Amino acid sequence: MRFLGFVFHEMAFGLLSVFLPLYIVNTLHGTLTDVGVMIAVAYFVAVPFSFLWGYLCDRMRRYRLFILISFSGMSVLFYVFSLTTSIFLLIVLYGLIAVFHSAHEAPKNVLIAEDYTRADWEQNFASYEVQTDVGWVTGLVLGFVFSLVGLASVWFILFVSFLNLVGFVFSFFLVHDPLFIFERKLVAAERFFDFAHRGFAVASRALGGARVRESLKSESLTVLCVGLFAFFFATSMLFTPLPVFFNSVHYLNLTESVVFVVFIFNTLGGTFGYFLAGRRAEISDERGVIGRAALSRTLLSLLLVLVAVWGSVLLGLAHAFMAGLAVLILVLMGLVYGLFWISSLSLSMELIPEGKAGLFNALVGLGSAFGCFLSTLLAQIYGFSMLFVIVAVVFALSYVAFKTFA
Repeated sequence: MRFLGFVFHEMAFGLLSVFLPLYIVNTLHGTLTDVGVMIAVAYFVAVPFSFLWGYLCDRMRRYRLFILISFSGMSVLFYVFSLTTSIFLLIVLYGLIAVFHSAHEAPKNVLIAEDYTRADWEQNFASYEVQTDVGWVTGLVLGFVFSLVGLASVWFILFVSFLNLVGFVFSFFLVHDPLFIFERKLVAAERFFDFAHRGFAVASRALGGARVRESLKSESLTVLCVGLFAFFFATSMLFTPLPVFFNSVHYLNLTESVVFVVFIFNTLGGTFGYFLAGRRAEISDERGVIGRAALSRTLLSLLLVLVAVWGSVLLGLAHAFMAGLAVLILVLMGLVYGLFWISSLSLSMELIPEGKAGLFNALVGLGSAFGCFLSTLLAQIYGFSMLFVIVAVVFALSYVAFKTFA
């Protein structure tokens, strides 16, 4: 119940994830580039603030405060967002919204990490994601219903503002700072002594004349960060223009309400991935999971290339078959993402030192910023088929980084 306010926040952004690109392109007559610039600016602006919020919440040890700042700030800014139709002003406002959005991410991760032992992190991160995914799916369902009844765009935005206000109210009463904050320090100490123990064991066997076959290698946080950046870069490149792909490509040409349904299935796939991650937490190998997830997304992106090419060349294929295949791919991508997110988040909380809790979210934001901006340009210039190929290549590069790290 502690994170009930986050469920309403995710409900708002679930609705917004499909509504915003369609609103810019269809209602305001903007372009895919406008969509890319808006989301890229938001991500770029959020990166330094992710570091700042993470540093401040660890320094002050006041995590609840930053969560309340986040939800209240977004509620006010989305109300202002509803008052203008200028694309330039909307880009500026969305950048400010991203500043406040980043304020709750690091504190939320720390709250979960400090309230549970390292062995329970995956299960509790997964439990949180399943809860908030319910909110995300609910937001998509509401978007589907609102678009069916023809609700005016301004009411979509006002409803997003209201949902963040509800999130603030629930968080005010339910979220509390932990009494003791030491779990991450214990994990760091355990890793240090484990590495030292292995070093002494290898050295003693070598000095005793035994053949040593073990490789004593410390994990590289830098390599992990490169892999995370590439993975989220590819994810953003893929998903930023996808609502427009489904809505505008002539051999799919799904209505706005049906596009919401498509992304409901994608989110349900992610929810199942979180559920699996929580169930397999005790036997999960996080380092192996992130590598397999990157490889799976590489292959699934190549399947989307086939959908785009077949759909445009072999028009004899049934419209429903092409749409169904694309939806199946998105469901599998969601499932893989759920497994990846829990494993990478748990690893980051283990390896990133205290005081730098915002590094993980900064990497997510930085990769997403470059991805969403470039994706819209590439889609407009070269088409979706080439975009999906490039996405597959970047996922493959992230796989190489994760294999090197593991």
